[in-house]
Amino acid sequence: MWFASQTSNLGGLIQTVGAGWLMTSLSSSADMVALVQASNTLPIMVLSLVSGALADSFERRTILITAQGFMLAVSIGLAVCAWADMLSPWGLLGFTFAIGAGVALYNPSWQASMGDIVAREDLSAAVSLNSMGFNLMRSVGPALGGILVAIAGAAAAFAVNAASYIPNILALWLWRPERAPARLPREPLPQALGAGLRYVAMSPNLMRVMGRASLFGFAASSAMALMPIVARESLGGSALTYGLCLGFFGFGAICAVMVNAQVRARFRNEQIGVAAFAGFALGMVGLAFSHALWMAAPGLLLAGACWVLALSLFNVTVQLSTPRWVVGRALSFYQTATFGGMALGSWIWGLVAEAHGVVPALLLAAALLLFGAGAGRWLPLAQFANLDLDPAGRFQEPELKIDLRARSGPIMVMVDYVIAAGDTDAFLAEMTTRRRVRIRDGARQWVLLRDLENPDIWTESYHVATWTDYVRHNERRTKADLDNFERLLALHRGPGRPRVHRMIERQTVPLHDDMPLKPTSPTELQQ
Repeated sequence: MWFASQTSNLGGLIQTVGAGWLMTSLSSSADMVALVQASNTLPIMVLSLVSGALADSFERRTILITAQGFMLAVSIGLAVCAWADMLSPWGLLGFTFAIGAGVALYNPSWQASMGDIVAREDLSAAVSLNSMGFNLMRSVGPALGGILVAIAGAAAAFAVNAASYIPNILALWLWRPERAPARLPREPLPQALGAGLRYVAMSPNLMRVMGRASLFGFAASSAMALMPIVARESLGGSALTYGLCLGFFGFGAICAVMVNAQVRARFRNEQIGVAAFAGFALGMVGLAFSHALWMAAPGLLLAGACWVLALSLFNVTVQLSTPRWVVGRALSFYQTATFGGMALGSWIWGLVAEAHGVVPALLLAAALLLFGAGAGRWLPLAQFANLDLDPAGRFQEPELKIDLRARSGPIMVMVDYVIAAGDTDAFLAEMTTRRRVRIRDGARQWVLLRDLENPDIWTESYHVATWTDYVRHNERRTKADLDNFERLLALHRGPGRPRVHRMIERQTVPLHDDMPLKPTSPTELQQ
């Protein structure tokens, strides 16, 4: 699977060179050239959220094969149109947008599948290996693409990309991952999207990562968006020069992957993030003032290394901070933040270069990257969580006396605690965490009540839409969440465990009992 994936990556990078260089022939506008990069990344920003929900709800292998097949069909169409000289600037952007849509469908499922292939302790190494493979292809793919375009034209590059999907489709077809049987019905798409958004919003570490990733993507996209113009105008080169520039960038990324584990072992995540932002800024300054390929090479090597250090750090942090039930959606939000920044940045840097020139655009991007390095003061990157995010597995669905259907609701849950006066502050501190976990896992209208006549009695109350949602809410509990629950149990002074009331809510009074009791005797069961 890894080798087949690299074949597809190689084809995609060759296609990127072909599209970027073809646009310089179809249009002399710098912003149109930059829009080639934007058209690749914009679909990822727009469609990744839906793709992430699909990755968590459907078989990921099926999604991966579908996405690869779609990109194969689009790439064949692009090659045919280029060969027949039927492409306009906007037609080329349309094809690259469609390929980007396939990537948007593919990426969340592929990234989430790593946790299905390797154990949690190997996940960081797997992400680095995947990154190394991509950047290994980036070190040779653009150069090969430049040679291919120079010899045979852009249509040949597009045809090679189409052929590169075939090994990956075959590898995915042969893959037979284990699937755990599903106890609960699949969440509807809007509900799944809401659950993913709620989880991310209630996870401070994820929010900080996505803020920094968006800023990095916006500023660092200047390199990829403006590189065709730098190669043609600043360096006075050809398609081969452009390919070699991308090759230097990719080789720098490979070097970073080789030392990634040692860097992470020696430095804190925030230190790595600051160095990546600052190093990329320095690389952009070097590129801005280069007039020959040998002058641009050091800046491109440094920028490629910092690109991998930053994005692999963000990716691993998201995966290690997210349980498996929502990892596809968390990755899709991360990709939306990152690639959204890239898409917007590619367009903005193209406009700046069109109005003021390439050098001011690169210098402005470098200044923004330096600001991103300092943003750690407000959005620091946390260390990799050593939390056990496997399902807690303690929840046992209670045996109900009412003949309830899975879709019955809304359900109101109340949990009674008896807390000594001296433990109130400690209880409230734990309840702050409890509230975040409850809402993160699907609870609505969470409130904390205190009895006015018996002030030692506290009641936690929340709602869920249906009984199925209540079961799903409890099954999302992770082993890491149990620490909070154990501390609450230690503070509870009542007899036994806190009492839980599970009630179905009616906002109007029915004329008859619409929720009969379950039959208990053999006679009732026969009736």
